Amino acid sequence: MRIISVNVNGIRAAHRKNFFTWLQKQDADVVCIQETKAQVDQLIDEIIKPKGYFSYFNSAVKKGYSGVAIYSRVEPDKVIGKIGWKDADREGRFLQANFGKLSVISLYLPSGSSSEERQAIKFDFLDRFTLVLKKMRRQKREYIICGDWNIAHKKIDIKNWKGNQKNSGFLPEERAWMDNLFDKIGMVDSFRVVNQQAEQYTWWSNRGQAWAKNIGWRIDYQVVTPGLKNKIKTASIYKDERFSDHAPLIVDYSVKLS
Repeated sequence: MRIISVNVNGIRAAHRKNFFTWLQKQDADVVCIQETKAQVDQLIDEIIKPKGYFSYFNSAVKKGYSGVAIYSRVEPDKVIGKIGWKDADREGRFLQANFGKLSVISLYLPSGSSSEERQAIKFDFLDRFTLVLKKMRRQKREYIICGDWNIAHKKIDIKNWKGNQKNSGFLPEERAWMDNLFDKIGMVDSFRVVNQQAEQYTWWSNRGQAWAKNIGWRIDYQVVTPGLKNKIKTASIYKDERFSDHAPLIVDYSVKLS
C-alpha cells in the first residue's frame, strides 16, 4: 500500500503545475491532500475525479482557504468529514476514510505564524486533538494520520533550528507536544522509522533562496499507530518537481488496502 501526503497550497494551482499528471504515474493507493483552497464546485473533473480514484473533499466555509481531500483506489467503507469541533470543521481541517480495520486521515493542523491569536488557536487545537489521539489508541483499529502538522519536531527536522526557536512551528511548547505524541501517547513517525538522515525537509519558505539552498522544515508527516510500525517499508520525499511550497511525502506499507 502506497500513501502520498502533500500540502498543495491550492489544488487548482497544483493542477496547473502538472501535479495530477505526476500522480497518475505514482501507483498510490491513497492520496491525502491539504490546503485545497477551493470549493468542489470550483474544480474541474480532472481534479474532482482523477482517473482510477474515488475522491472526497472537506472544504473550508471561507473560499480560497484551507481544506483537505482524500483520493483512494479502493472505495472506503465510511468517510467522516468532521472532527466535531465547529471552528475546525468550518476551516476544513480533517477528513477520515475507513477501510476495514484501517483509517486514513488527511489533517491540516493550524499555523500560528500569522498572529498571536492564530497561535492560541493552534495550541487549543493541539490540546483538543490530544484527546482524539488518545481515543484512537484505545480503538481496535489502525490509523495513518497524513498531513501538514505545521511543527518541526527535532533539530534534525529544521535547517536553521537556532534561529527559529521563538517562531511558530518550532516553539518549545509545540516540540514538547510532539514528544508527548510519540513518547507517551505512543504514535509513530513513519518517516523516521526508515529514514534517520538529516536535511530531509518537506517545506521551504518562498523567501530568499530557501528551496535552492535546502533551508527547509520537515512539517509533513504520516503518523501511525504502533501496530503499523513494522509494516513501514520505505519513505521518501519527492523533490524532482515542485507542485507547491511543500513536497509530497510517499510511504509504502506492507498492508493490503481492502
